Amino acid sequence: MRSLVLVLVSAALLVTACGQGAAPAAGPTVPVPSTPPSPSPTGLAALNPCDLLSATDRSTAGLTSLGEEKTIGTARACDWTEPATFGVTVTLAEDAPLASLEIDKGTGKRVTVGEHKGFRVSDRRAGDGTCAVLLGIGDESSVQVDVTNAGFEDTSLACDRANTVARLIEPKLP
Repeated sequence: MRSLVLVLVSAALLVTACGQGAAPAAGPTVPVPSTPPSPSPTGLAALNPCDLLSATDRSTAGLTSLGEEKTIGTARACDWTEPATFGVTVTLAEDAPLASLEIDKGTGKRVTVGEHKGFRVSDRRAGDGTCAVLLGIGDESSVQVDVTNAGFEDTSLACDRANTVARLIEPKLP
């Protein structure tokens, strides 16, 4: 019995000793460089084109559906379609300044929407039911609001719709 007690005591001491590790060596702490956070996007890059029209804005513009994201060339865009009535596309052209956009003589008229200067572009003589409002965003970018009426009719109405959408999104632009 005495040898059983010795074995148990020895085993207990062994387990206790094994559970204690050696203390780490004390020394100077070396800071680990952290990765700096990525800068937040600014300007048009910070915007989602489909977020530019809230539910209230869509109602004001006569739209009942959510927009669908798309890409036009390298530009991000959002397309809203009101079946059998009209469609609106808002394009954020980060690499297309207003001065670089080709506007045919006789179809473009200078406009100011809020704080942004731009052009309204339509061919009223063609009466094709299309109109665009192009807004300059600084010297590097532009925002384009394109409206196409179903049946390609009533250019004046298309321009009214493009003007409405441009006024709704303008306060949200940089």
